[in-house]
Amino acid sequence: MIDQAGKVRASETLDGNAVSNWLRTQGIEVAGEPQITQFSGGASNWTYRLQYANMDLILRRPPAGTKAKSAHDMVREYKVQQALQDDYPYVPKMIALCTDDSVIGCDFYVMQRLIGIIPRANLPKAITLQPAQVRTLCTNVIDALIELHQIDYKQNPQLTALGKGEGYCERQVIGWDKRYKKAKTPNVPSFFVVRQWLKRNLPKDSRICVIHNDWRFDNVVLNPDNPTEVIGVLDWEMATLGDPLMDLGSALAYWVQKDDNRIMRQSRRQPTHLEGMMTREEVVTYYLNKTGMADSNWAFYEVFGLFRLAGIAQQIYYRYYNKQTDNPAFKDFWLIIHAIHARALKLIAKHEAIRIIDSGKLPTPIQSLAKQWLK
Repeated sequence: MIDQAGKVRASETLDGNAVSNWLRTQGIEVAGEPQITQFSGGASNWTYRLQYANMDLILRRPPAGTKAKSAHDMVREYKVQQALQDDYPYVPKMIALCTDDSVIGCDFYVMQRLIGIIPRANLPKAITLQPAQVRTLCTNVIDALIELHQIDYKQNPQLTALGKGEGYCERQVIGWDKRYKKAKTPNVPSFFVVRQWLKRNLPKDSRICVIHNDWRFDNVVLNPDNPTEVIGVLDWEMATLGDPLMDLGSALAYWVQKDDNRIMRQSRRQPTHLEGMMTREEVVTYYLNKTGMADSNWAFYEVFGLFRLAGIAQQIYYRYYNKQTDNPAFKDFWLIIHAIHARALKLIAKHEAIRIIDSGKLPTPIQSLAKQWLK
């Protein structure tokens, strides 16, 4: 039931002896050499468990063949979590950061292992939650996100240095447009319509706060004694100062539900299918009601979240396509990117139809038919 690591992939081995020697130079007295295993859940940075006789640690490092410079910054990821230690109870304890490439060939950091359940595509077989418990789990995960967004970052110099803040929405649209085009392979869509629509519908920032930027169920750790309770949040590599609605929109890109296309349902990586789980629309309503924020341009945030997810998946698939990784989990990412594209186009079509209807430009009978189609 507790989340476990598995065998280290042949192309992603870790020099445990070098890591152990370095830890000792940092005053961390690990006993003997570690048993090293690797977590399979992450699709970006590589994550290992180091089991020593006297310590149980986690090591994070960037992948080989990295395409995006900012997406695998170990120094930044370490410092973000260190800066949040006093303000956010779900951050793992940081142990040590290494910026000496001579140790294992790249930056890496070591942190405390949180012992708990990571809810991936399906909950462990030993756990059966009733619909009411599923709803509690769902609200607790969203509440943890809201709690992060409500941190007064201006009181912490380390947090104020996380990002530029103002102008976040525009920078993200421009940035992901460039990143997607740079990582594009011949077998995926161009997202031309989506990219142009985002630029035309760009809103002003709703407000600025600390955002996680990769909020998913499989990035939270649940209490093994009460699997509806969040005890940890992982994978802070993309955390920054930004618009909280962008963070929510990005989170909902992963939120697969029953009416999504078949490929999206088959590629689901979190248990949002469980009876009692909120729909995406219910999540948005819950978040907005609890924070008192408005949703005048929600379609933008949801479409952006999908385009961003496509960009992340494409950057990963680019490495597989160019034989920089042999992880079989990435083999069909190109197909998932097509499914994301279809979902984004559907959202845009729905939004544009509603906009036309609300403008009163369609004859009443057509408005009535269109509204029925949109239900």
